[in-house]
Amino acid sequence: MGNKVTRGDFEWVYTDQPHTQRRKEILAKYPVIKSLMGPDPHLKWIVSGMVLTQLLACYLVKDLSWRWLFFWAYGFGGCINHSLTLAIHDISHNVAFGNKQAKWNRWFAIFANLPIGVPYSASFKKYHIDHHRYLGGDILDVDIPTDFEGWFFCTPGRKLVWLILQPLFYALRPLFVNPKAVTQMEMLNVLVQLVVDGALYALWGLKPVVYLVAGSILGMGLHPFSGHFIAEHYMFLKGHETYSYYGPLNWITFNVGYHMEHHDFPSIPGCKLPQSTLGSSRFSGDSTQEKQRGIVDGAPVWESEVHGF
Repeated sequence: MGNKVTRGDFEWVYTDQPHTQRRKEILAKYPVIKSLMGPDPHLKWIVSGMVLTQLLACYLVKDLSWRWLFFWAYGFGGCINHSLTLAIHDISHNVAFGNKQAKWNRWFAIFANLPIGVPYSASFKKYHIDHHRYLGGDILDVDIPTDFEGWFFCTPGRKLVWLILQPLFYALRPLFVNPKAVTQMEMLNVLVQLVVDGALYALWGLKPVVYLVAGSILGMGLHPFSGHFIAEHYMFLKGHETYSYYGPLNWITFNVGYHMEHHDFPSIPGCKLPQSTLGSSRFSGDSTQEKQRGIVDGAPVWESEVHGF
């Protein structure tokens, strides 16, 4: 399963994140990519269907034993909830209703958040803007593990614990690394979520609420859908900080695997990112696409080269 990690610190560079310059150069050579930017007219209907599916599931699990409830929370609810977090990621880029309807996107993200069980969509958007603007930036990009995570979770057993606890680290890391003032939208997010959770409890008892929250925690921890957390920005190739995955999980995760393309063109909705690859992969000087594909598809998580640093 591998040995202790081979690197004891982050790879430090003092240049700007590469995607701004890549975007300019790719668009100059392939201006047709601009036509892919804009809202996804189908996203709101897909997300609404997923939310309603989870509402139906809440009714169905209300009389299950706890053992079967957690089984379905992992195997079914966790898949839907993880996909919903990726839909919220897309919505944070205003691709549900377009940039001119920013508030509609924010409220729709709160709606998509309902099956997650805990409020997070408004906070996610606040920090995700920094993730794109300051990719890999110390303190500024809270998607990057802390020094403690890199130092402590350095053996196969500890890395396994770290993977299981990914939801906890994603929730708490911003509060310790780069705390920000609470916004009005975050308070509304909390209020709406509490009202819906309370309504579910009043209607069908505790089990539906546990099903939703457990599905989110389990689905974002040690789960097949969670590989993108590692594949997106952990350093597989020295000098490269963003990677893409082109496998079948993209079909049910809003093409989150097309991550190099997403950072190059955040305004392109997930459904159209595969089309942007046609131009991006031909971009002169971009020699990492095929390497990324091979490495990320078979990324050996337990190897000593793959860790928090």
